[in-house]
Amino acid sequence: MNKSIGFLGPKGTFSHEAVEGYRSGQNKAYELKEYHSIKDVLCALKDGEVDEAIVPIENSLEGAVNVTLDVLAKEEDMFIVDEFIIPVNLNLVAKQGTKAEDIKVLMSHPQPLGQCRNYLNTNFPGVVQLEENSTSKAAQKVVDGDGTCAAITSKIAAKIYGLEVLETNIQDNENNHTRFVIIARSLKAKTGADKTSIVFSTDNKPGSLYRVLDIFSLWDINMTRIESRPSKSALGQYIFFVDIDGHIEDPDVHDALTMVKRKTSFYKFLGSYPAFAGKI
Repeated sequence: MNKSIGFLGPKGTFSHEAVEGYRSGQNKAYELKEYHSIKDVLCALKDGEVDEAIVPIENSLEGAVNVTLDVLAKEEDMFIVDEFIIPVNLNLVAKQGTKAEDIKVLMSHPQPLGQCRNYLNTNFPGVVQLEENSTSKAAQKVVDGDGTCAAITSKIAAKIYGLEVLETNIQDNENNHTRFVIIARSLKAKTGADKTSIVFSTDNKPGSLYRVLDIFSLWDINMTRIESRPSKSALGQYIFFVDIDGHIEDPDVHDALTMVKRKTSFYKFLGSYPAFAGKI
């Protein structure tokens, strides 16, 4: 029986593109299950509806996908077991025959709207922007619209819904990539080319964060990413997401994380998993 994997639907989203690429790269016959929001995808994993989940965690232009970080910090028995990175090429699409001057409303997921901010401000300064749960949902609404709506979405979504691509690659920066993580309820084996993710908070005292981060330097461990999020417990209190090179089973990584755990007020291991080996 094939494993199931949940993703942000409907078909035509960049999450759909990512899960298809991941499935092909892994040469696995996953059963794909689509959900209406990132939170729904992760809840489906928690409830056992799917074996794995693939969700976006960061974009090279817009930064972290906060809902993914918040759920990972809160929920138990969810581990990052892999990562997959795709280029994001955004396109302006509309009903067949629609012209740019006809457009009164632009729709997309909040992340693509942010990634095209300069383009939209220059070319559509007075046009209303509406946020949708996904780029594909925005494309669906254009289909149901009166011809004055357009969506920012993928070419695959335009093809699925029979929409015309008015302009391609409208993102403000060509270095536009989204990193997805694959989440499961149990860890996978060490590969030898791994990275590790953790989340923690420190006491609100001078030097607390520095003393934690300095541990990685003392053990000669490369820190590849740090991201902060409000702890939601008090104003000015934060939790920190950190990625490092190496696997939890590596002696130096294990010892360093043991020290980190001792020096933090909250600590959670998010997983050790293969570092993405594809072309970026």
